[in-house]
Amino acid sequence: MLVNSLARSLGLHDFYQVGLWNFCEGYNDEGITYCSSPKSLYWFNPVEVLLNELLSGATIALPAEITDILKLIRIASRVMFGFYLTGICMNFLSVFIAPIALKSRWWSLPLTIWTFIAALLTTAATIIASVMAIIFRNVATSQPDLNISASIGEQMFGFMWTGSAFSIFGFLIHLGMTCCCASRRDVRTGRRKGRKSAYGDAGSDEKKRPLNQRQWKKMPKFMRRKTSGEVV
Repeated sequence: MLVNSLARSLGLHDFYQVGLWNFCEGYNDEGITYCSSPKSLYWFNPVEVLLNELLSGATIALPAEITDILKLIRIASRVMFGFYLTGICMNFLSVFIAPIALKSRWWSLPLTIWTFIAALLTTAATIIASVMAIIFRNVATSQPDLNISASIGEQMFGFMWTGSAFSIFGFLIHLGMTCCCASRRDVRTGRRKGRKSAYGDAGSDEKKRPLNQRQWKKMPKFMRRKTSGEVV
């Protein structure tokens, strides 16, 4: 949020709020009065916005550092937007495809790679957004004579970092399932130990037995010793 007590005398608004899709502007006593249309790959150009709103004959001296980093902000904003969009879509699809890993471990490795890419893109976008916001805040407040202040939206960044943390947590879960956990197929075939309820149909006692015991049960009686329950 940019605040300038002399903004109205120059034809400017009191504050500007920058988001991922657009920006909003308004006055301290009236609140937000205008928001630009949402736009994909949006980036905020403060110089263009401020110069377009100045009254005829009014001028404002902007820090040279702001002009120097505009190109960097434009590139970083588009990269951040692409990373966020891709990471969010991948995380959304993971909700529906993640249960496949419970059926077979063959799917655990591809899903681990999938969730790693999703977590990487989401976290990278959050880091880019945080760095850009901090740099822009420091540059905007570098000249106190302009009476310009800038602050970072703590709630927005808290939301972004929380989403990144959950994305990383999902990747760690799939990584653990690949290395340490057993799928239902492994438990059902007897290759790994697990709960008997995962062997098959809970209503069938035969299906609850591991595969090697079921095959031994079906062998001809002359090839194995009778148990005490089978002796007549």
